[in-house]
Amino acid sequence: MNVKNTDTIAAIATPRGNAGVGVIRISGSATKEIIQKLCATDLEPRKATLAKIHDQQNRLIDQVLLIFFPSPHSFTGEDILELQGHGGTIVLDMLLEHVLSLGCRQARAGEFSERAYLNGKIDLAQAEAIADIIESHTRSAVRGAMRSLEGEFSKEVYKLVEDLVHLRMLAEAYMDFPDEEISEIPQKEFTDKLDDLTNGIRQLLAMASKGNLLRDGFHLVLAGKPNAGKSSLLNILTKNDTAIVSEQAGTTRDIIRDRIDLDGLVIDITDTAGLRHTTDVIESEGVRRAQKELEKADRVLLIIDEADYDQELAGELLDFVDDETPVTIIRNKIDLLGKQPEIIKNNNQYEILLSIKTGIGVDLLYQHLREVVATESLTEGVFTARRRHLEALQEAQALLLNAAGHLTPFIQLELLAEDCRQAQKSLNTITGEFSSEDLLGRIFSSFCIGK
Repeated sequence: MNVKNTDTIAAIATPRGNAGVGVIRISGSATKEIIQKLCATDLEPRKATLAKIHDQQNRLIDQVLLIFFPSPHSFTGEDILELQGHGGTIVLDMLLEHVLSLGCRQARAGEFSERAYLNGKIDLAQAEAIADIIESHTRSAVRGAMRSLEGEFSKEVYKLVEDLVHLRMLAEAYMDFPDEEISEIPQKEFTDKLDDLTNGIRQLLAMASKGNLLRDGFHLVLAGKPNAGKSSLLNILTKNDTAIVSEQAGTTRDIIRDRIDLDGLVIDITDTAGLRHTTDVIESEGVRRAQKELEKADRVLLIIDEADYDQELAGELLDFVDDETPVTIIRNKIDLLGKQPEIIKNNNQYEILLSIKTGIGVDLLYQHLREVVATESLTEGVFTARRRHLEALQEAQALLLNAAGHLTPFIQLELLAEDCRQAQKSLNTITGEFSSEDLLGRIFSSFCIGK
């Protein structure tokens, strides 16, 4: 995929603000010329050289370290120069302004990573992992992104693509034979290969789903009737006065969000308006928004006042939640009834008796959250994945299931081969073997400048 760029780019590669060291990165065909203009000498590859940088009026800007990475052994595959100077905002701006005047332009967001991808140094999933490392909120997310950057996710995708290619070759080989030369099409062989591919995609999709939670966080939604204790629970979980707590019902009318780090996984917690029928226009809008959040939840904590708790009320509130969404019922205010904290499991539904106000039983809630988060998201060896990766895998999975339908009651190799081709195309969008310019633009524009 090697691409030759005619222009040379530069950008500050470290965050804005005052720091001990700041880095400016230059990449492109004019890098060597810029080096000569900066220090009037050739630099030994990958060796730091101290130099004083002067502006056009020969005024000293800064004393920096210059490190040259020649093509093709560099991050982008092009000649790269890194200037490591003092990390002040103004001095870095002055250095960048001077560098740009020597024959290069300001890099776009993510353009260095984009060039690395276009020049075959990394694939698209690895390029996205770079951004994921930078944006990670937990150590587990960093480790997962590093595994993606090392190519573990891509390796699994490439294996599936290779198996798809072999299946297509088999199908097209039989299609190329004249009818009289075919003794019998091996239906079982096609069925077995499709089954193996479908199972492989199912397993990778499960891992990618966990990786997506590792990257984007676990979405926990607090719901229940007004004044059940949702806002108080949010404040306890976040250890912060995030939500207003009042004896007056209906004080939460909009969506309130915060996040916590629970054993290495980000949990995004959403507090919602009380679920009830109301004539208040603003509160009604809050209930509508609450229902939208419930649709996106990975798990719902349904808080109910223990004094009001019965199966009819629980069923009424559960009607607001999609049947596929896991729910944990929090039976709150047990201190007022003299009950003891406990966890009750009924099939796949959990109930936790506790008192948010006194803190009794809250440790059981943390224990429960650790267990469900570990079960539903964290797995040793998980790599980070993005929503678009899940969609590509789901599309490939659906196409292969459709392809299996072309084997019975009689074999339709042309249709099977076409479904396999489309499935391969879907998988290739993950690594970038097939990607539209629009997709690339959306991906790399979300990166940092200088990355």
